Amino acid sequence: MSRTFESLGFHNYRLWFLSALVANVGTWMQRVAQDWLVLTHLSEDSGIAVGIVTGLQFAPVLFATPLGGLLADRMNRRHLLMATQSALGVLAAALGILVLTDTAELWHVYVFALLLGTVSALDNPARMTFVGELVPRQSMANAVGLNGASFNAARLIGPGVAGLMIAAVGPGWVFIINAATFAATILGLAFMRKMELIPMSGASKKKGQLREAVRYVGERPDIKLIMVVMSVMSALGLNFQLTSAVMAREAFDRGAGEYGLLGSILAIGSLSGALLAARRSRPRLRLVIGSVFFFGACMGISALMPSYWLYAVSGIPVGFFATTAMNSANATVQLSTSPQVRGRVMSLYMMVFMGSTPIGSPLVGWIAETFGARSSVGVGAIASMSVALWSLWYARRHWDVHLKYQRHPRPHLLVESGPEYPHRPIDPTDQPDADGGGATTGDATAGDDAGAGGDEARDGKGADEAVDPKDNTDGDDGSGTQQEPDSR
Repeated sequence: MSRTFESLGFHNYRLWFLSALVANVGTWMQRVAQDWLVLTHLSEDSGIAVGIVTGLQFAPVLFATPLGGLLADRMNRRHLLMATQSALGVLAAALGILVLTDTAELWHVYVFALLLGTVSALDNPARMTFVGELVPRQSMANAVGLNGASFNAARLIGPGVAGLMIAAVGPGWVFIINAATFAATILGLAFMRKMELIPMSGASKKKGQLREAVRYVGERPDIKLIMVVMSVMSALGLNFQLTSAVMAREAFDRGAGEYGLLGSILAIGSLSGALLAARRSRPRLRLVIGSVFFFGACMGISALMPSYWLYAVSGIPVGFFATTAMNSANATVQLSTSPQVRGRVMSLYMMVFMGSTPIGSPLVGWIAETFGARSSVGVGAIASMSVALWSLWYARRHWDVHLKYQRHPRPHLLVESGPEYPHRPIDPTDQPDADGGGATTGDATAGDDAGAGGDEARDGKGADEAVDPKDNTDGDDGSGTQQEPDSR
């Protein structure tokens, strides 16, 4: 099997990937239908109303995600996911019934957005860390990349289908279909082979576990930098639902079908970025920062496009760099975190990453109404490039990171860093077996972040040469359980 799809060789992950793909298509359909319902049926083309709905849907991340991370570290993740996916399906069906019976009002959508956001906040940490139970450690970066590919393949399909269905039968049936798609995830979880699930170190029930995760992150300047960069990008740049709606409606005077098509074209780039991420065994911090900068640059170009089709096509590189940044940040944080606190650390990351949206979305909506649709895209471009440049300044000042161009043996940029560059602390319970040929303390493992370069970063030699993307680390998931792909 191609290295890009190697995780699909594992039965349980294959079930998870396919069922999640179906559910993600339904979720993207509902997102488009929800925004279009608010923009055209329940308000008078109000970008602020759409921004409030988006903000309410992400607001629970600020208070419920840490609880979700705690539950993910304590509970059976498979059972927890079955419960949250069932709840999401019920809420989607209830909103669909309100719309179909013509009783839905704007405040109803606000309430359901808040409820959906709360359940999603509890679901996210378990869903993100569950991959560690489906594939061995050396395949985790690939599995995280394929998860992103599933999400973005759904983004490619869902908005276009939603736009056609809204035009044909209205948004109510889109909500009902989304409710039905959650059955795929529940069935996929139910039919997994329990004996092939890989045990992961969890947390026993005791006081102060959230504070423990906060202290852990406080001692990791690399994770803190990722959180800052991604929160700014998320708050002001990742508002595609809102910006695509106002650009389609106001800048180009287009309807629901063309609005949905914008999301599908954007997903072409997103899917490409996710598949490329699946080939990387070592996600790196420099890739996160570089992707955020180029995401902002492409958004700036997109904001200036004079026609609908040029704007749509310009979304392809925007989607590519957005997904590259998100997948690289996700994998870098997850793979460099000790399994005992992984769920809680990921919940803190998601709280910062997604929790910035309730702050940014209403602001971007206000900018769209006050200064025009193009300004709502431009503010995300400026913010993303600015925070990327700031992070480079921070790295140069505090870690003595700098770039050096080398022509031999092939042209490439060499990232050099001083002795203060943060290196992932080695957790002896999270290491490959001695006979697995895996990375030892002196190697840059799959969990090492972007510029560490193994012992070189600790010794102060600072050489972090271009890494062959075919390189990989071997070993197990840290639990001592080895797993081989299916022969199919």
